[in-house]
Amino acid sequence: MTTDSFASFHVHQAASARDTDPHLCRALLECWVDVTNDGGAAGFPLPPIDIQHAAPALDAIIEGLAPHTSRLLTAWDGGELVGWLHLRRDPAPLTAHWGTVHHVQTHPSVRGRGIGAALMEHAHHVARTEMGLEQLHLAARAGAGLESFYARLGWKEIGRWPGALRLAPGDDRDEILMLLHL
Repeated sequence: MTTDSFASFHVHQAASARDTDPHLCRALLECWVDVTNDGGAAGFPLPPIDIQHAAPALDAIIEGLAPHTSRLLTAWDGGELVGWLHLRRDPAPLTAHWGTVHHVQTHPSVRGRGIGAALMEHAHHVARTEMGLEQLHLAARAGAGLESFYARLGWKEIGRWPGALRLAPGDDRDEILMLLHL
C-alpha cells in the first residue's frame, strides 16, 4: 500500500486484496452507504441502502484488485475515510491502453474540501505512471452536476446514453461518457 499527502488528508492505494483489512472494508461500506443515501451517484439507484446492499459490490472490487489492472484509492483524514474511487483496466490488447474510473465518492460530511479533486488527480498519476495508461474513461449520472466537476479537472464529455439510468419510475437520466487523455 502506498500513501501520498494532500493538505490535511492522505491518499492510500491498495493494489491487491492483501492491501485491505476489515477496518478499511467497513469504512468503505459505510462511506458508500452514506454517499448513496445522501443522493450521490455511487452505483445504487434506489436509496436507501444499507451495508448488505453494498457488500457484494465491494467484495467484487476487493477480490479483483491487482497491480496491473485494478487499484483502489482511498482518502483519509486522521483515521477517518473521507473518500475513495476504483481505477481499473481491461488487459485485452485492443483496450489495454485505457482505464476506467468507478465509484468516485467523497463523504457528504467533508464535501467542498478538494478531496474528490485530489483523488482524481492521484488516479491520473497512478494511471499514467504506474499502470502505463494513455487515457481514462468514466460514466457519470446526468442531473447531479458531475459533468462540471469533471470538466474542471480536464475531462471532456464525449457522448451520452439518453435515458440509460432509471433511478425511479419516471426518473430516467442520461449517462454521460467522459474522457481524459493522460
